[in-house]
Amino acid sequence: MRRLFASAKPPVNPRLDLLQPYPFEKLRLLNQGVTPPAQWSAISLGIGEPKHPTPVFIREALAAHLDGLASYPSTAGTAELRGACADWAQRRYGIALDAQRQVLPVNGSREALFAIAQTVVDAARPGATVVCPNPFYQIYEGAALLAGAQPYFAPVDARRNFAVDWAAVPEAVWQRTQLLYVCSPGNPTGAVMPLAEWEQLFALADRHGFVIASDECYSEIWFGAQPPLGGLEAAWQLGRTDFRNLLLFTSLSKRSNVPGLRSGFVAGDAALIAAFTRYRTYHGSAMGPAVQAASAAAWGDEAHVVQNRALYREKFAAVLPLLQPVMDVQLPDAGFYLWAATPGDDAQFARGLLEKYNVTVLPGSYLAREQDGFNPGRGRVRMALVAPLDECVEAARRIAAYCADLRSNAPSDLSP
Repeated sequence: MRRLFASAKPPVNPRLDLLQPYPFEKLRLLNQGVTPPAQWSAISLGIGEPKHPTPVFIREALAAHLDGLASYPSTAGTAELRGACADWAQRRYGIALDAQRQVLPVNGSREALFAIAQTVVDAARPGATVVCPNPFYQIYEGAALLAGAQPYFAPVDARRNFAVDWAAVPEAVWQRTQLLYVCSPGNPTGAVMPLAEWEQLFALADRHGFVIASDECYSEIWFGAQPPLGGLEAAWQLGRTDFRNLLLFTSLSKRSNVPGLRSGFVAGDAALIAAFTRYRTYHGSAMGPAVQAASAAAWGDEAHVVQNRALYREKFAAVLPLLQPVMDVQLPDAGFYLWAATPGDDAQFARGLLEKYNVTVLPGSYLAREQDGFNPGRGRVRMALVAPLDECVEAARRIAAYCADLRSNAPSDLSP
């Protein structure tokens, strides 16, 4: 009987023990015991969850196709959806995709970014390595570890608007690399990769044979005269029209304000798409028919995207003048995050801001890993400008007041 109870604990994959707590779990633990003052309403700039209304035509398309619930969907998706994705890529990037062979609908970019590591990483090869930016979207690390690979973190360079310093990755690491995650526009920094940087990575991929997974879910929120350069677009401009060893991952969540739809697509190298489709057939990750119909409608419309982008531009234009006098923070190349320097420790800053003014931000060190004795997220916080304009402005007022408090060691006269 004692032996029976001793073995009652179920066996689990030991690689799960390699996973670090997710940033928002660390934030929850950081803020335990904090009771913000009752006079301040809660404002969260912590989670990058779009809050703008979902366009009515997408909701209507979803509701109009509920009859599809009676059928099993195929992993490859409908020809209509694949065609809508390919057409969007042609309009957005000026590239030609074979909708049948080079496009695969997925249940949001997060799920697909995780699953691609299971598809391409060969853990039996000595030193299997996955390279990603640092700071980074935490899915990259988890995907690498659970695929049996070792993550390597390439640091960003604050002097170059937080562009990744790929030259800092040792040649010996590139030789072991099987998968490279890139994120442009970056999360959390908002940095966009120029053509020369893409050319550098393509050369490395050709030399060492690794796959590039390009996470571009923030590509439609930008502030300059030109939209961000995409990975497939860069390859096309450089004559790499077969997109060898390259996959684009994109999503409707931020572009169309439908994070609950869980819809995106992967496109690029036809051989990789075939392998990914095979994996996903067993994984059981086909997109529901009603979601596919709503997604096709969303990819086919740009008017709502222009309106969405205008809302973000308005928020950044209103918030930055309030923060820049008291913080080192700049307009990002793209995306909806501010990557702001803090006076002192970033975690203490985040906890104190919540404690005094009931505003939640995410410590930058939670989004990065220490590499060579340095955490490139330390001393910064990520602010997601996803709340309505008035809330973002009010949050900025409170943050500015908190920074003033820290400088003077006395409460400011800001009143609710």
